[in-house]
Amino acid sequence: MSCKGDCWDNAVAESFFHSLKTEWTSGLLYRGRSDARSDVIHYIEMFYNSHRLHSYLGYKNPNEFEKSFMSANAA
Repeated sequence: MSCKGDCWDNAVAESFFHSLKTEWTSGLLYRGRSDARSDVIHYIEMFYNSHRLHSYLGYKNPNEFEKSFMSANAA
């Protein structure tokens, strides 16, 4: 975390929530909190962490990045 008043304090969280709102929940209405919770968990576990392209990883998804990293470092 940076000093009080820096605009970068919440950049990671804001980036994630922007992605969640625009890629997954845009226009959806949930019947209850439990439905919303399970859908968000599904987004994080099944899409965001495994299939979504990440700029930090050279626009590869985490599975591709890990596979290429492991093959490059194989002994």
